[in-house]
Amino acid sequence: MSAFEQHRAIRLRGARTHNLRRIDLDIPRNSLVVFAGVSGSGKSSLVFDTVAAEAGYQVNENYPPFVRNRLPRWTRPTVDHIDGLSPVVVIDQRRLGGNARSTVGTSTDVYSYLRLLFSRISTPYVGESNHFSFNDPAGMCPTCSGLGQTLRTAVERVLDLDKSLADGAILLPGFGHGQYWYRQYADIGSFDASTPLRAWTDRERQALLYGGAAAAELGTRPPRDYEGVLERFERIYLHTADNLSERKQAVLHRFTHAASCPDCHGARLNEPARSARVLDHTIVEMSELELAELAELLAAVDAPEVAPVVAALRERLTALTTLGLGYLSLSRPTGTLSGGESQRIKTVRHLGSSLVEMLYVFDEPTMGLHPHDVRSLTALLKQLRDKGNTVLVVEHDPDVMAIADRIVEIGPGAGAAGGTVVFEGPFDDLLLADSPTGRGLRRRRAPRTPRTPTGALRVTDATRNNLRGLTLDIPTGVLTVLTGVAGSGKSSLAAELAAQHPATVVDQRPVTTNRRSSALTYTGIAPALRRLFATRNAVRPALFSANSEGGCPTCQGLGVRYTDLAFMDGQETVCETCGGRRFTPEALRYTVDGLTIADIDDLTVAEAATRLEEPAITGPLRRIEQVGLGYLRLGQALTTLSGGECQRLKIAKELTRRDGGTLYILDEPTTGLHLSDIGTLLEVLGTLVDQGNTVVVIEHNLEVIGQADHLLDLGPGPGRHGGELVFAGTPDELAAHPDSKTGRALASARSGHPGPDARAQVGVDIA
Repeated sequence: MSAFEQHRAIRLRGARTHNLRRIDLDIPRNSLVVFAGVSGSGKSSLVFDTVAAEAGYQVNENYPPFVRNRLPRWTRPTVDHIDGLSPVVVIDQRRLGGNARSTVGTSTDVYSYLRLLFSRISTPYVGESNHFSFNDPAGMCPTCSGLGQTLRTAVERVLDLDKSLADGAILLPGFGHGQYWYRQYADIGSFDASTPLRAWTDRERQALLYGGAAAAELGTRPPRDYEGVLERFERIYLHTADNLSERKQAVLHRFTHAASCPDCHGARLNEPARSARVLDHTIVEMSELELAELAELLAAVDAPEVAPVVAALRERLTALTTLGLGYLSLSRPTGTLSGGESQRIKTVRHLGSSLVEMLYVFDEPTMGLHPHDVRSLTALLKQLRDKGNTVLVVEHDPDVMAIADRIVEIGPGAGAAGGTVVFEGPFDDLLLADSPTGRGLRRRRAPRTPRTPTGALRVTDATRNNLRGLTLDIPTGVLTVLTGVAGSGKSSLAAELAAQHPATVVDQRPVTTNRRSSALTYTGIAPALRRLFATRNAVRPALFSANSEGGCPTCQGLGVRYTDLAFMDGQETVCETCGGRRFTPEALRYTVDGLTIADIDDLTVAEAATRLEEPAITGPLRRIEQVGLGYLRLGQALTTLSGGECQRLKIAKELTRRDGGTLYILDEPTTGLHLSDIGTLLEVLGTLVDQGNTVVVIEHNLEVIGQADHLLDLGPGPGRHGGELVFAGTPDELAAHPDSKTGRALASARSGHPGPDARAQVGVDIA
C-alpha cells in the first residue's frame, strides 16, 4: 500500500481502550461512517475515546503550555498505532450551557448578522452593529448590564454566623478553610479566624462582606487591594463574559436572586437599540419570533446594499428550521436547550465553514428527532462529507445507517462481551448480517391488541407554552405514547399532566451530582456487600466502606484528589496513595471468591449478579439488567452516565414497587438504546402497567409507538404551528390517519415497502 493510499484511511492497530479487544481497523477518509452496536459494546470507546481523543491530543500538542492549559483536555487512548488523523470537531449531546448572556442567536452567529442588518437600514439610525449588542456597553441595558434580569447576591445565604472563618463560615466555593480565597481573609490579620461571626461586631461583618469604609476602620487595615467577599464573588461570577460550567451555574442558583430588569423588561438592550425598526419590527421583536417565522419575514427586505447579509441570515435560519428547530427563537437562552437541540445547533455552526479535510464526530444526532425530520439531518451529514471531510457517527437509527458509506458494528455484547468488530460493510450487507444490528433491522413487531383502560385522567385547558387550550383524557391502567414532531407540544402536555395530577416523572436528568455515588450505592446493595465480606472474613463491616474505616485517608475513599481552583474549573488527579483503588491496604487483604472489595467496583452489573450469590445483592442487580444496563460497572460514577442511562436506572428502581396506582411519565426512554434493546424496554414498561400503574411516554421510536395501547399525536407542526391534538386512538387507527406525520411514518414502517424510513425497508413479524 502506497503512502498516499494509507492516508486515505484512519488506520488503527491494537486499539484496547476500555473494553476494546485489540481492534485493527481502517476507517476510510472523506466518507460518512456509522458505528453501531448494543449499548456498552465499545462504540464510544472506539470513536470518542480512541480516534477523537488521539486527534484532539495531537492538535493540542502544537500549542505552547499556556494555551494547552486552556484547551479541552484529551486522555491519550490505549492503542499500538494510529495514523491518518485530521483536526477533530466533536459534536456531542452535551448541552450548550454557557453563561446568562448566551442565546440561540449568539451561539449560531445569526444575531451578529441581524445586528449588522439593523446597523445599516434601521430607522432611526442608532449606530454600528455593536450598538445592538447586549454584550457590549454601547448596546446593553445599563441597569442589568445586558442580562435582561437583575442578579443580586443573596447575602443571607453567604455566611453561617455560627461558624468561624476556620470552621467554614463563608459558604461560597473556594472560601473554605485552606481553599484559594480563604487566605485573603483569614491570613491578613484583620479578622479573628477562630471566633464565630455572630460574635463579631456589625462593622466587622460589613468589612468582611463589602470592604470599603468599614474595612478601613478595622484595627489592622487590610491590604490596599482588599476586596470584600461579595465584591470578589460578584466580580468572578456576575461580571464575566466567560462560559460558566454547570458547577458554577449551580453556585449562581444557590447564592443569587434574579428578577426581570425593571428598565428593559428582559429585552437586554438600551432604549435606543430597542426603538430602531426594520420592516416595522424592533430587533427585540425579531429575536422573539420563531426562527421559521423570522426567515419568512426577512424575505421582504429588498435593500440591495444588505442583500449579502439577508442571504446569510436566511441560509442559517433555513438550516436550523430544516433540522427541526424552527420553533426556537434567537432570544432563547442556550441553557434551556435539550441535548439534542444543542447538538443540532452545534452542527449548523459548522455548515458555513471553509475548512476541509476535517474530522467530524457525532454522538447519536437523531436524539429527539421525529422520523419526519431525520431525512433533513442525514442530508446535513452528507453535506459535511461532500465538502471533503470525514464524518464519524455513533448511531442506532436505521435511517442514518442507510445513507452511510460504511457501517462498523462493535459487539457482539456489552462490556466484557463486546469490544470486537462484528460487521464492517455497506447497509445492504448489514441487512443480511447475523449480528445484533442486522437481526434488529430484520425484526418488526406484529401489532398487538391494546389493553382496556381502567379509567381516565382529565387534563383541562392546557395552555403551557404553545398548547392551545387543550382539554383531553389520558386513559389509566395502560401505556399511552405522546407523539409529534419536535416542538409540537409533547413535553408541554406531559408537564401539564404532572401539574394537574400526582405523577412520578422519570426523566433524563442526572441521578446525582455526588462523585461518591455509583451503581453500587444507588442500588442499595452496599450494606449487604459489606456484610458478605465481613462474614466471610470474620471482621467488622465498616472496614469495607470507602466512606468509613476502609477508605484511603489521603483521598477520603474517592480514588482521586480534587483541587478547587476557585473561578477556574477544578482538577481531578488519581490518588497517589491508593492508585485509585479507594481502600486501605488492610481492607484489600480480605477477599470473597478471590475478589477484593475494590475488585467489586470493576465488575459489571451482569458479572456481579452471577458471582455474588446473595439474594439481597442479586435482586437489585437483576432489575438493572432487566432495563438493559447490565454492562455498567458497579463502581462507575453515576455522574458519567448518559441521560438515557440515568432514566433507565430510575426505571429499575421503580420496578421494586408493588403498590400500583402510580402515574409514570417518561421522556424518550429509547434514547441511546440499540434496536435489539427496544423489546427489553417494552417488556419493562409492560411490567409497570401490569402492576396496576399508568404509563405515559414521550417517544419518537416507531416500534414503541406501534406497541402502545393509546396514542396522542400533537402538531401538526412545531411551535406556533403545533399545540393541537391531531389524533387520539390506537396505533392501527393512527397508521390510517391522513393528516398525521407520525401516522404516515408508522404506516410506511408497517408496510414493508421502501419509504422515507429505512425501518420500512425490511422486516418480519414477530410475536
